[in-house]
Amino acid sequence: MRLPTLPIDPSVVHGAFLALGTLAAVIVFLAEARRRRTLDDRLFTILTGALLCGGVAAKLSTSWRYLAAAPDPTLLGALLYGGKSVLGGLAGAYLGAILTKRLIGYRAPTGDVFAPAVALGIGIGRFGCLLTETPGTPTGFPWGVTVGASRAAHIPGFPPAWIGVPLHPSFVYEIAFHFAMLAVLLRLRRRPDLRGELFKVYLLAYAVFRFLIEFVRGNEVVWAGLTRSQLFLIPSTLLLAGYFLRRRRPAAMGEIRTLEGTL
Repeated sequence: MRLPTLPIDPSVVHGAFLALGTLAAVIVFLAEARRRRTLDDRLFTILTGALLCGGVAAKLSTSWRYLAAAPDPTLLGALLYGGKSVLGGLAGAYLGAILTKRLIGYRAPTGDVFAPAVALGIGIGRFGCLLTETPGTPTGFPWGVTVGASRAAHIPGFPPAWIGVPLHPSFVYEIAFHFAMLAVLLRLRRRPDLRGELFKVYLLAYAVFRFLIEFVRGNEVVWAGLTRSQLFLIPSTLLLAGYFLRRRRPAAMGEIRTLEGTL
């Protein structure tokens, strides 16, 4: 399947899907907070802090590209032209929510409210990436997509040798992942043992998935056959996995003590 040539500026298309994804995420966040009866002014403040920090981090985490190309780089230029990173945005939004909660003294967990909203928002936003960025690396699978010369001319860094060659639709894989995770998260929210942990569950699942999908994304390899995203994901995944292992250990010890008490 050949991806269509866009009749308008690709940056407009990308921005439109980003805005649509953000709007959908905010709506789901508010609906979930209302369902849990936790919606108040403080939650609006936390949402605002997460969105602002996520947006800034998404831009600054890829500012190295702007700094390498701009003859006279500025902070404003980095924010306007530095590109965007989903991983940087997620990390920034997470830290922004934590900092905002501490500033206003909000102690209740909010990850369960954020998780389904973020999954839906990124899933929608990735349609913009599919239409405006390099789909992936060459593939022999029948579902590969091709990019024509006219469309490739509007994709920064698109390899000329890949024009007309079937490529992995890596963003389709990611869209499917995020929508599937939305369904999983909505189901897991009923489990009392995961109360307050859904966002970390989502982050761990996405970290593992994203690490694997990077092999067909076509991003620049920088060290030991790995991309910058993969190098960031290795410590992130280990930290999240370690958190759940530590969380599981007290529960397992409690089960053992309960069993001993019945013998």
